[in-house]
Amino acid sequence: MPSPQTLSEIDRRLVAAWAADCAERVLPLFERVAPDDPRPRGAIARTRAFARGELDAAGEIRRRFEAGRAAGGLADPAAVAAARAAGQAAGVAHMGAHALGAAAYAVRAVRLAAADRPYAAADEIRWQLAAVAPDARAALRRLPPLGADAAGPLGSGLLARGDLAAHIRQIQAALSPR
Repeated sequence: MPSPQTLSEIDRRLVAAWAADCAERVLPLFERVAPDDPRPRGAIARTRAFARGELDAAGEIRRRFEAGRAAGGLADPAAVAAARAAGQAAGVAHMGAHALGAAAYAVRAVRLAAADRPYAAADEIRWQLAAVAPDARAALRRLPPLGADAAGPLGSGLLARGDLAAHIRQIQAALSPR
């Protein structure tokens, strides 16, 4: 039985568009540091193509780590987080829960880039919540709460610790029906 973090392919396509939106908002933070590295932009473009049904999951599963590798060797933490946001967005073809990873890394990138703005992270989360389409919102609600299922990105890995976990918990709480 697959992990509930996987979501159906239809749901993964829905949340992929939102994950790409979240990652694309912070892409300039990466590109100002590494303007000649096309991997994060390419990953976002492929994520959008997957969302439109133009690419299959199998091909994207094989390429999902390319954008995250762009973070290696970068000294700018906001640029690193932006590359990882793109990598998480690309991972949605494999598991829908990566959409929350893309959103969380985007929030981290914004927070790091705007250290002088104490509400930057909250503002970014507000934007993300406003940007999620109703059908994608419903799909994101089908994901288990962070830490409830160990078989995927919402298990005990990097997304379950520190500020990333806090951002995901905020997003999941706001997505929950009241």
